[in-house]
Amino acid sequence: MGAMMEINFLTESDRACWEVLARGKDTYFKVERSDDDYERTWRRLLDDEQIRGIAARLDGKMVGIAHYLFHASVWYAGRCYLADLFVDAEVRRRGIATAVIEWVARDAKEHGFPGLYWNTLEDAPARALYDKVGKFHKGLIHYAYRRDANQTSTQR
Repeated sequence: MGAMMEINFLTESDRACWEVLARGKDTYFKVERSDDDYERTWRRLLDDEQIRGIAARLDGKMVGIAHYLFHASVWYAGRCYLADLFVDAEVRRRGIATAVIEWVARDAKEHGFPGLYWNTLEDAPARALYDKVGKFHKGLIHYAYRRDANQTSTQR
């Protein structure tokens, strides 16, 4: 008999397990955050109606997390951005990430945000899954604005 998987929203009692996985995700992607960053994000996941956090559990043990947010779209109905998805390395390749993506997509659609999208690194191992469940937009390049510290602001 296989392990029982369930996915649900994060609750106050999930804090310690969530933080282990959130820090694991950041370690994997070589991201450094302060303790205050984790605290602020935790509060937002529980208190903000547009920002959501979920946990995937196998036999009651938290093994995966996802963070996502709903936002307006200029041309389409609302959109849902899957900001983070992380599954413990010991339980990968068991369909957990796929189930999480499907759960997020269903939640988004039920709340009027049918478009779901996410970003990943070009060489990420998760691309094998993402190429199956998502549509890869070849040629799209992600830009993030970086303000030059020496740049003067433009007067309006």
